Amino acid sequence: MLSLVSALPAAAQPTNTPQPPKSSARPLDPAEARTAAYLESIRHDPARLRAFFLRLPKGGDLHNHLSGAVPTEYLIKLAAEDGLCIDEKTMTAVAPPCGPGKRPAADARTDRAFRDALLRAWSMQDFPPGQSGHDHFFDAFGKFGEVTWRHRGKLLAKVADGIVGQNQFSLETLVTPASEEAKKVADEVGWQADFDRMHRALVAGGKLDRLVATARKEADDADAEFRSAARCGTARPAPACRLTVRWNSQVSRGSSPERVFTQMELGMRLAERDPRFAAVNLVQPEDWDSSLANYTLQMRMLAYLHRTYPRAHLTLHAGELRPGLVKPEDLTFHINQAVGVAHAERIGHGVDLVHEDNWQQLARTMAAREVAVEVPFTSNAQILGVKGAEHPFTVYRAYGVPIVLATDDPGISRIDITHEYQYAATTYRLGYGDVKDLARASLHYAFLPGRSLWQGNPTRDGYRPVAACRGQLPGRGSPGAACRSLLAANRKAAVEWRQEVAFASFERRFAARGATAPTGEGGPR
Repeated sequence: MLSLVSALPAAAQPTNTPQPPKSSARPLDPAEARTAAYLESIRHDPARLRAFFLRLPKGGDLHNHLSGAVPTEYLIKLAAEDGLCIDEKTMTAVAPPCGPGKRPAADARTDRAFRDALLRAWSMQDFPPGQSGHDHFFDAFGKFGEVTWRHRGKLLAKVADGIVGQNQFSLETLVTPASEEAKKVADEVGWQADFDRMHRALVAGGKLDRLVATARKEADDADAEFRSAARCGTARPAPACRLTVRWNSQVSRGSSPERVFTQMELGMRLAERDPRFAAVNLVQPEDWDSSLANYTLQMRMLAYLHRTYPRAHLTLHAGELRPGLVKPEDLTFHINQAVGVAHAERIGHGVDLVHEDNWQQLARTMAAREVAVEVPFTSNAQILGVKGAEHPFTVYRAYGVPIVLATDDPGISRIDITHEYQYAATTYRLGYGDVKDLARASLHYAFLPGRSLWQGNPTRDGYRPVAACRGQLPGRGSPGAACRSLLAANRKAAVEWRQEVAFASFERRFAARGATAPTGEGGPR
């Protein structure tokens, strides 16, 4: 298979890589043009490219699994602090006491070989070529699961600090609300093939509302732990405190139908009742036997629940498949049903696009509806072995489908969003205008409340400010009363404005002829 970051070298330029369509080019203003010229001048210098993309404002991360996003070293630290044990045969964290065959996680503090073995088991660190990256990647979650369920707030504080350090402004991260209680309720209710009856059974006696209350209590506890870990409200708050964060509820697609439906409805009810929660998503491998067997049923469940909870957002892992991983017929309908049946607003991965039935029409539909594709390049390479010219990135762009770059599970993958932007720019010959618009897209297509700073369909028509802020972007003047009012009333527009402030600062570094690599902070203020 593929070994960690070497799977996606930053300066890789595969042969026969499709070039972006000519229609993607847009006119650049003078500040953008100077920045674009600098990017071209360092295109073959990996170290300077890394510095450039690290400081580039990069919107938000919309496809992020909290437990898989945490640096593995931090998971090992938490395991030691909690007195957990490691099963030496499977390298799985387990609760104490540490009996035969189990070793204290704290030993990793002093035993370098033990620590390195944990790093390899819990991530893609040093993963050897020729083995199944798919299996190793997904198995990692079970190995460190005993650590992550205990500390949602601490995990978020660690991840959020990293997000701000990457010059990003917003995060949507996936968690499983009221996980154990939801399983018990689902098993008590049992499966009812009639969705109306299933819904009524969950609502009856306040069962679903009790799940919502449990999930909100979990979120309260996580918020408190986060604020404590990040020192929010003190004289020395961590950078994490200024990040805009929303939770997305994940559903275990490999579970029984009753558990899947219950998790779906809980997540959608939460999204309508608690502003901290935004959307529902399906997780676990899409190629598992149970995932394949129940895929259409699950899309129909979501279609029903979409009518019941129309204000809840939906983003779906769909098309995280490739030829050889599943039967050919399983490649033909997953994205189609996610978009056409379940009404997904965004798609995660979408790698099997060109194998879908009537995929050209599907791409046109996604473009027309502005169904964005969340693209985590490293994850696609490590799990599926798909990269470079084999990835449908340029196909989506050619059809005008919105694209947002994401990390998926950067802790497991051992990468960051800077790596993904640098990879995209070098592999697909993206110019500065292209990467700037990718960053803008990751906020425009985020599930942030309120109106956007951008009018219409910016993927098709370009990023043009709405009338209230026209001609007033940072660097071009001060916002007038109407624009200030828009920003005050709409969280999405306000976060997008912060990014435009950062872009203006970033681009000023290239105002002088012969500008050197940018230095200093270009991120959130």
